[in-house]
Amino acid sequence: MSRPEPDADPYRIRSFVPDFDAITAEIAARSKALAARSLIWSGSSYGECARERMDILLPPNLRQGAPIHMFVHGGYWRSGDKADYTCIAAPVLAVGGIAAIVEYDLMPGTRLGTLVGQVRRAAAWLAARAPGLGADPARLTVSGHSAGAHLASYLAATGRSDASLPATPVAGLLLLSGIYDLSGIPESFLKEEARMTEAEAANWSPLTARQQIGPKRIIALGAEETEPFHAQAGRLHRLCRGLGVKTELMVRPGLNHMNVVLDLADPDQPLGQKLANLVQSARLQVALPFPGATRAGVV
Repeated sequence: MSRPEPDADPYRIRSFVPDFDAITAEIAARSKALAARSLIWSGSSYGECARERMDILLPPNLRQGAPIHMFVHGGYWRSGDKADYTCIAAPVLAVGGIAAIVEYDLMPGTRLGTLVGQVRRAAAWLAARAPGLGADPARLTVSGHSAGAHLASYLAATGRSDASLPATPVAGLLLLSGIYDLSGIPESFLKEEARMTEAEAANWSPLTARQQIGPKRIIALGAEETEPFHAQAGRLHRLCRGLGVKTELMVRPGLNHMNVVLDLADPDQPLGQKLANLVQSARLQVALPFPGATRAGVV
């Protein structure tokens, strides 16, 4: 592996993953192959905007009361296409679950708070329609990668500028390679690509958000990721654990910010197995809606 320049931006993943394009292509190819052999409803609309869409994949032997799982793709809030991440459905389908791959609007054309709202609206739409799909809304779990993990985290947290708690309860979250302190983003290489403001970074950093105590969090990343991803994952894990949240920190040896997605998409790999176990076992233990037990904290 080639060494990045000493002053390389730790958020610029290309500087640290020489085979970035090859991995991206493999993720997309696996996604295309899975879509071709699956029962899939493409482009289901959860809102009025063009990108407020999700693809829903059904397992071959769907049983009433099945678990249902939603995945939020990454792309640093300014890129990404749901069709390129269909492969994440593989571990979900393997345990008889329904998988939904979500798309949302992109920065800089849309502000960060709107993206958070879209992911919340997608979860609410999915939960409301779960019975009609043959799924149990009390078995709704969510995962996300990179910026998608950041957005997914707000299904169980409230930001500084939020008026209220998210209304849709989820049974568990798997947050992969997420960004949980946004303070370094406005002046990073994303300065012109995302145009995140200092106020957005302050308002929507999970480490300063109020966290719901209920849903389990699995906070995962690759061992070869850059320092901010390790530091922030550790801080979120400690914050949640200190609040009494059932949480687990998982670091995958030898994996980086990109090939960790392939691990998540493979039912035979540790992250894929972790996702399958979460989908299969997680269930809300309280009546809907979820009670608003929260607490803010910084570690």
